[in-house]
Amino acid sequence: MRNIRRVLRIALFLIIGLWLHYVMPQRDIARVTSTEIIRTDFSSLNRMFYAQADSGTVENPTRDLRLVNTERKATYLFGLIRGNNETMVFRNEDTGWIYPPYFKFDSSDLQAEAAAAISTTEPYEWVVVTHYGWRLRWASIYPNAVSIRTIEVPEGQSPEDYRPFPWVNLIIYALLIAGLLFVRAMWRQFRERTVDPLADKVGDQYDHVSADLSERKGRISRWLGTWRKK
Repeated sequence: MRNIRRVLRIALFLIIGLWLHYVMPQRDIARVTSTEIIRTDFSSLNRMFYAQADSGTVENPTRDLRLVNTERKATYLFGLIRGNNETMVFRNEDTGWIYPPYFKFDSSDLQAEAAAAISTTEPYEWVVVTHYGWRLRWASIYPNAVSIRTIEVPEGQSPEDYRPFPWVNLIIYALLIAGLLFVRAMWRQFRERTVDPLADKVGDQYDHVSADLSERKGRISRWLGTWRKK
């Protein structure tokens, strides 16, 4: 039983961790190489990873999907560790008022901003792309770009060396941990005041009933014993 609980806790921890990694905002240093619009047919495998259709339009199983093609600086550990340059394709679609709560309604404007930021000749123009989601090539899943902004760095510093610090992520994680500790404290207090006394009361009643049954069983056994003597 203890091993089953441990496995369930690990599975729950992994599910929550993956969900947070998917919905939390991430920022990449990238240069836009092109933009395009493709016709997309959603399948049961990848439909759940896409947001809703643009606000004011009808949701269909097939729709145009805006893409922003970039070359980005690969980063790890919230962007604190740098890797080699790699291609990355972002999708650009509204999230609306529903999940995830980015309240994005300006995908058309963002597509125009991405087109204006296209940089294919040196010196390259690097931008910060804020996004959420994963890039799964085998399932045709793209991260959703939330905003694109130019990099403002001090004179003499290269924009591609800019490293945005993940303040938003750290604040959200801190709030989540604080909320988890608060809920845990409330549960412990509720258990001490309500669950444990109720469990003790049920246990006492069970012991009382068991003792009563044992006493009645003993009386019946003694009564049957008197008949055997006769």
